[in-house]
Amino acid sequence: MKTTSAIVATVAAFALSGAAFAGAGEDLIASAKCNKCHTATTTKKGPSFASVAAKYKADAAAPAKLAEMLKTGGKDDHEKLAASDADLKAVVAVVLSSK
Repeated sequence: MKTTSAIVATVAAFALSGAAFAGAGEDLIASAKCNKCHTATTTKKGPSFASVAAKYKADAAAPAKLAEMLKTGGKDDHEKLAASDADLKAVVAVVLSSK
């Protein structure tokens, strides 16, 4: 019985700690509620992260362009993210790594 309880407790701890391993980009995406308009693979109100990654795949300047767009709202009137440059770069890295 003690072994079963220990296994259940261990599994529960790992299952509940998944969010603890999220990076700054994932955390900011969640707190800014980016998923209201974007998802990883399907188009919602805004493009999916995967389609943005595909669009900018060959553009070496993409990380800087996208971080600036998030900071200023860009020409498409995207919601501005109030975050440090490092955090914005982390969000862009998450988006550009999407498949």
